[in-house]
Amino acid sequence: MGGDMTGKFGHGMRDLWPLEPGAIHLNHGTVGVTPNEVLAAQWAIKQRIEAHPARFMFRDLKPALRAAADRLATVLGGRGDDYVFTDNATSGVNAVLRSARLGPGDEILVTDHTYGAIVNAARYVCEQSGAALVTVEIPFPINDDAAIITAVENGLSERTRLVILDHITSHTGIILPLRRLVDICHSAGAQVLVDGAHAPGAMALDIPLCGADWYAANLHKWLFVPRGCGVLWASPAVQPDLHPAVISWRLGEGFTAEFDWTGTRDPSASLSLPAALDFMDRLGGEAVRNYNHDLAVAAAAMLAERFAGPIGAPAHMTAAMALGPLPENLDPSQEEAGALHDHLLYTHNIEVPIIARSGRLWARLAAQVYCQMSDFETLADAVEGWAAKK
Repeated sequence: MGGDMTGKFGHGMRDLWPLEPGAIHLNHGTVGVTPNEVLAAQWAIKQRIEAHPARFMFRDLKPALRAAADRLATVLGGRGDDYVFTDNATSGVNAVLRSARLGPGDEILVTDHTYGAIVNAARYVCEQSGAALVTVEIPFPINDDAAIITAVENGLSERTRLVILDHITSHTGIILPLRRLVDICHSAGAQVLVDGAHAPGAMALDIPLCGADWYAANLHKWLFVPRGCGVLWASPAVQPDLHPAVISWRLGEGFTAEFDWTGTRDPSASLSLPAALDFMDRLGGEAVRNYNHDLAVAAAAMLAERFAGPIGAPAHMTAAMALGPLPENLDPSQEEAGALHDHLLYTHNIEVPIIARSGRLWARLAAQVYCQMSDFETLADAVEGWAAKK
């Protein structure tokens, strides 16, 4: 693969992924799809490990992980020494939460768009420590940043110790005004943990410039790394008190040492990062981001026109995922959302999340370079057929 690939974006890209022929995959954001050449690189790494497993795990692994972190820093900003690899963003968030020193009267602030698994982790830590979990509501659909800023400002109190902010909300695909929110929280005396699960590869990103104390993310979604690869960035100021959720042999040896070894596991996904970044470089990172953004925005606008509803968020608050409205005659319940999802998957071989929110159903449209507008039009036709029977 070489040369300018942008003219081939769309179905011309499908052969670069192991996607099932005929499947319409509009859900890259959930667990990603790994390119064939990155899977091949991962297999080569697995073979290298198995050729001399103890030597690799106890001698070669640490420098290999640090080299991968240094390469990642060239894409996400800062120093490799401030990045550690985790199984996924949720693992990184749990490490921060389990390291937090909270007590009765303290508060953790989240929004009603925070990913459910993260809410559960925060709730668990609050139950164990006696702290309180405070949830603020962000309107949806949304038109600008003002309502987000107001909601977070109003939710802060002198008891707020930690604020968890999405960079891109998982279910609703909204880019939050992160730097401004971080500054507001810091001014109120609260630390900030960012759930950036959907940001790397979906938007231009410099993690240290976001200003947060911790930033957890996935690399297996929009950055093309195999599943099982997340990352946690931590400001040097908070690293001494940060430990992995799984404590192992390297306790007390420092931030990278503790996270680089949490016991025997398969490191091949993380070590495939350079191959994934090489693949992205050949596609053109900016070209990929622009294509995905433009396609997601156009697809949401198409559904809005077809089904006479609003889009979830304006283009400037959208990266590679957008919410498009579905017909108003559909029951806006979780049960209907699940039934429609399964109908689309098992009858039409279309994979797309269906979201019940704000009194209607929505499709969360994830665009990737192997998608094109005809995929979303096929989705609209299938949804229209379902709605006609209601």
